[in-house]
Amino acid sequence: MKTLMLGNEAVARGLFEAGCSVVSSYPGTPSTEITEYASEYDEIYSEWAPNEKVAMEVAFGAAFGGKRSFCGMKHVGLNVAADPLFTASYTGINAGMVIAVADDPGMHSSQNEQDSRHYAKAAKLPMLEPADSAECLDFTKYAYVLSEKFDTPVLLRMCTRVAHSQSIVVTGERVLPPAVPYEKKVAKYVMMPGNAKRRHPVVEQKLLDLAALGEDTYLNRAEMGGTELGIITSGTAYQYVKEVFGDSVSVLKLGLVWPLPVKLIKDFAAKVKKLVVVEELDSFIEDHCRQLGLNVSGKDLFPQIDEFSQNLVREKLGQPVPQGRTLDAEVPPRPPVMCAGCPHRGMFYSLAKAKTNVIGDIGCYTLGATAPLNAMDSTICMGASVSGLHGFNKALGEEGEKHSVAVIGDSTFMHSGVTGLVNIAYNGSNSTVVILDNSITGMTGHQQNPTTGYNIKGDPAGKIDLEALCRAVGINRVRVVDPYNIKECDEAVKEELKAPEPSVIISRRPCALLKTVKAKPPLEVVSDRCRGCRSCMKIGCPALSFEDGRAKVDPTLCVGCGVCTQLCSFEAFEDTSKEAK
Repeated sequence: MKTLMLGNEAVARGLFEAGCSVVSSYPGTPSTEITEYASEYDEIYSEWAPNEKVAMEVAFGAAFGGKRSFCGMKHVGLNVAADPLFTASYTGINAGMVIAVADDPGMHSSQNEQDSRHYAKAAKLPMLEPADSAECLDFTKYAYVLSEKFDTPVLLRMCTRVAHSQSIVVTGERVLPPAVPYEKKVAKYVMMPGNAKRRHPVVEQKLLDLAALGEDTYLNRAEMGGTELGIITSGTAYQYVKEVFGDSVSVLKLGLVWPLPVKLIKDFAAKVKKLVVVEELDSFIEDHCRQLGLNVSGKDLFPQIDEFSQNLVREKLGQPVPQGRTLDAEVPPRPPVMCAGCPHRGMFYSLAKAKTNVIGDIGCYTLGATAPLNAMDSTICMGASVSGLHGFNKALGEEGEKHSVAVIGDSTFMHSGVTGLVNIAYNGSNSTVVILDNSITGMTGHQQNPTTGYNIKGDPAGKIDLEALCRAVGINRVRVVDPYNIKECDEAVKEELKAPEPSVIISRRPCALLKTVKAKPPLEVVSDRCRGCRSCMKIGCPALSFEDGRAKVDPTLCVGCGVCTQLCSFEAFEDTSKEAK
């Protein structure tokens, strides 16, 4: 059946048709929807794991046990999962194992712009890169064939544009391969040095065999057109090249991006007068071509940062760029802000008011760094706030301890914040950690996590008690506050920073966008009470604005959280509900 699918949806369909039995992932844009769509197939066991390392180990365990498995993550998530990744390359697998990693050129939702192809090279694993949804489905299925034929995990490289764009796919039926019997093979799977030394040559031979496959596999294809210009490309860059040039130039499209072929590339280069590599991010394919002694252009023409576009390809390769019509009026900037009614706003306001150093983390609460709150000093990676605060306080001593906190979300805390808190308790820094518990994984689209009490399908599941967990690792001072209550937040921050021991503040209020959260009636401003002092604007709520020198509430955005009323000394905000009147 022909249908339109997102790239991520097509990968999930590929998992289904390939007979994948176990899926374990951690949500991360732009990879999240693969696992969400996979969870809709009852034939596949799907789960959200606490982090990417756990997810990859679960997938390896399932493949080790004889069932096809999958794990998905974004590019920075592969950093977390790198430890099992590199060793699984040595052990190989029993049944097929596929790992999707979604890169984010342009950093639409990421803290860096790394190129995951380097992981394939470093870990000595094959990597496929689809260019549209049809290939997402097809390459996912074929990845299992490669995985089992060459006894190796296979990486599937996605990117934001392929993951989140729709194109036509032709769906098929699910084919469930027979389970591969489990056999105890200590020399293959127990990677102590003596065994690992014997496995390394096996890995190197696999790469040679895969490179030989790359010379004539359908994954790599030459599309010959005009020979004045030959372009080597892959993934979404292939789409840009074809849209600009059509069949007027020759294109070598690479679907197996590691290991890269040799003869295929040399033969293609010999047929064209000028050779150019068009690839997003690093000069990965270009470097390979240069090692082959080819005269090739690439990053001398194209940038090594940001995502590409059709017009960029036109511009850099000497084609006319269509001139669009400019708007008559300048478009006002729209910086990202926390949502109206966001439960994190009240806590960040208290931290900003107390002039606190805030070591931040990865989540929607990272927006606490933006104006007007400006309440964050650093953000590195998942879990780094807690560990970083410990180091910060060890460096500054009492000067740091009395004026600094870490902030981390509930899902991120379970991902990699717990170990940092263990370090604080064990190695003794007088540190205050604020867990921003909004009862969901907010930034990636409301996925469940171990603190919510529900699994990926919404069924009841084991629920972590954050207070008990914090006490169990050695933190005696644990308190819960409502971030809609500014006074309560102020007192908690002041008291815990003064306390002579480590402490945890759990700022608990469900995300305002959760379907289960019922918004209160919007507030309104009593104009003759408003003095135009702008105190309410200090919280940066998008439902608040100023008009004719007075505060104004947008009733379509306001959820009646009441935080603004606590900042107004003139009682200018009123409840619009019938009950209040």
